[in-house]
Amino acid sequence: MSKLVLGMVGFGVVGSSVLKAILANGEIINARAGKQIVLKSIVVRDKKKAEKKLAELNVIDTNANITLSTNVDDILQDSEIDVVIELMGGVEFAYTIAQRALKAKKAFITANKAMLAYHRSDIAPLANGLPVGFEASVCGGIPIIRVLKDGLSANHILGIRGILNGTSNYILTQMQQFGKNFATALKEAQNLGYAEADPSLDINGGDAGHKLLILASLAYGIHAMPEDILIEGIADITPDDMEFANEFGYVIKLLGIAKKQDDEVELRVHPSMIKKESMISKVDGVMNGISVIGDYVGESMYYGAGAGGEATASSVISDIVAIARGESAAMLGFSRPLEEGKLRLKDKEKIHSRYYIRLYVRDKPGVLGEVAQILGRHNISIGAFLQKETDEKNIATMLFSTHHCYEREINHALCELEQIDSITQKPFKMRLEDEYE
Repeated sequence: MSKLVLGMVGFGVVGSSVLKAILANGEIINARAGKQIVLKSIVVRDKKKAEKKLAELNVIDTNANITLSTNVDDILQDSEIDVVIELMGGVEFAYTIAQRALKAKKAFITANKAMLAYHRSDIAPLANGLPVGFEASVCGGIPIIRVLKDGLSANHILGIRGILNGTSNYILTQMQQFGKNFATALKEAQNLGYAEADPSLDINGGDAGHKLLILASLAYGIHAMPEDILIEGIADITPDDMEFANEFGYVIKLLGIAKKQDDEVELRVHPSMIKKESMISKVDGVMNGISVIGDYVGESMYYGAGAGGEATASSVISDIVAIARGESAAMLGFSRPLEEGKLRLKDKEKIHSRYYIRLYVRDKPGVLGEVAQILGRHNISIGAFLQKETDEKNIATMLFSTHHCYEREINHALCELEQIDSITQKPFKMRLEDEYE
């Protein structure tokens, strides 16, 4: 049996899980690949720490003969290595590794969504027919990249809605189901290892934004940057918001949303109220779920572990197997422009949605009328409404949803509301995402 020789950069949770899978399931992986998969070299930052990991995996007893190095040139300049696997994280140095691997005529695999969010369109032309695998970059063990590239290739993709970040989903599940506030739920997620010591990329929507951009590239050929799209996080959500959602039959999820409308694509990441009856509303805890609408297939739903070493390693190995078979793995781009190259990114201010608004107001007559008058001036009408007292004397909470309006209208209205004496805190808004529209 011929060999496919691998070099891996990074030996953290995912890297060690890749090696563990190759050692534990090597026979079935090789059979599916049609080649013997050999991990020859690993580039690490700390050699002693890596040696300890290898000992824990009993690598010496398996005669794997893996070389450890702290110099990436030992992989990039090794003519025996066919595939470079980048699992170190970061953006610019990881991109440099991708460039050098492809220039050296080596296939390239990465799980690095941040690097791809900024450089996917730069990597595609460098590949020039070489395989570039990135199944592990979005939603861990869910094979959503191949779904969009291959499984739904007969379809125009009309919309994508995804719970793309397990940390934020866990926090929101705890708040919704057990009445915890954000700080308590976050602390619990950190204690359980679901959130990093610095969780900002997860809770501010950045991680989900990176993943959405990768999906949008495959679905639409859109090459937007994170700064080009609307990205909001979950840190300002309160138990009051959860109470309104429960009262009116919603759950709150951080969603990555893509919608194709005529010749525009709408891309946004933010917390959303969605109906309890929808399939994606039932994705709880650290799990991920993605709903895709195709014009021929209709709606399909993909659910599974979105992070963790073993789930992500499973996707890395799926790319290895694809390359061993002589397939292209998951292309970063297509040989011709999708949708005849006519699609463009929709302006954020033109987003059309229903909204939820939370106001803390002085509890006195006429405030609701004043609020309604300001909203009316901006073409916004109120749908559902809920008012409740707060622990603070003479302060009430007004919670309400609106009918459809444009993003620019709601933003101008909230700016005006913030200026009146009756409003005691900055107004908060969230979008209602009932269905694909």
